[in-house]
Amino acid sequence: MTTVKLSLGPFQGITDAPFRNVFKKHFGGIDKYYTPFFTGIQKDHAKNLQVEEIDPLCNDVETLTPQILSTDAEEVLRFATQCKALGYKEINLNMGCPFPRVANKKRGSGILPYPEKIDAMMGRVFEQVDTKVSVKCRLGYFSPDEIVPVVEVFNQYPLSELIIHPRIGKQLYKGEADVNRFAELIPMIKAPLVYNGDIVSVDSFERIRNEVQPVNEFMLGRGLLVNPFLAEEIKGHQDRTIERLHSYVIDLYEDRLRHAGGSPKVLGRMKELWSYLMNSFDEPQDIWRKIKKINALKEYEETVETVFRDHYLIQ
Repeated sequence: MTTVKLSLGPFQGITDAPFRNVFKKHFGGIDKYYTPFFTGIQKDHAKNLQVEEIDPLCNDVETLTPQILSTDAEEVLRFATQCKALGYKEINLNMGCPFPRVANKKRGSGILPYPEKIDAMMGRVFEQVDTKVSVKCRLGYFSPDEIVPVVEVFNQYPLSELIIHPRIGKQLYKGEADVNRFAELIPMIKAPLVYNGDIVSVDSFERIRNEVQPVNEFMLGRGLLVNPFLAEEIKGHQDRTIERLHSYVIDLYEDRLRHAGGSPKVLGRMKELWSYLMNSFDEPQDIWRKIKKINALKEYEETVETVFRDHYLIQ
């Protein structure tokens, strides 16, 4: 069990640099992190890369891979060049984002029905890129059959890894991940393969791992936001206490508050986290009713203390 490699998938608005740094301080088990996606790298030394999110002084470049959402080879190359200059050895291409505002522009999972576009982009990228390049994708956008010609394209290039979330884009996060379809793809794929989707407990991890052997790398997502102990538990470490969780939540809030100069805008990001974290407690809907209506910092602080005083962790 201890040989398994675990990564944390990117979530826009949640798993930014402050989150990652506080999470690593309080919990173990994660071997690799990904930034939420970058876009708009329109010129060399783009301003949106001169931020804490990717600053090596604020991140461990050995365990962090920057991600880009783009179908423009020149933009990807600019991104890779700037990431390399910051010390990063790998970038990740997002071909998995399912949200219509992205997919309708043939970006994220919206590019998967067009393997010729993927081939043209990747051909240009791999002509010049001098960092490792990985891809995160889905089975398709409209149909799970779309993955087969896409895999044929991927197999032409030396990807450092291929992360597959076995849903289609149109599903968003509805229904179950198609683990059987993922397993069918394993012998077709040349790149090191990473499984992502519906790992929400040690039991679900063990079941999925048995179905996708010999794959031994897994990306955690919503399951880790609900249960921050999950990666540790998968690796056999049991230290699930409400005191640890309380300390993590307070530390993250205070760190976000520092970064925001005391602005109440941090409440939005804390609410995003609580929309997942509430499910670690008894009476999650009662907790969410209290959290979602908060509009002031003092009210948030008092409500969080009430949650940790009046509720308990479910196992």
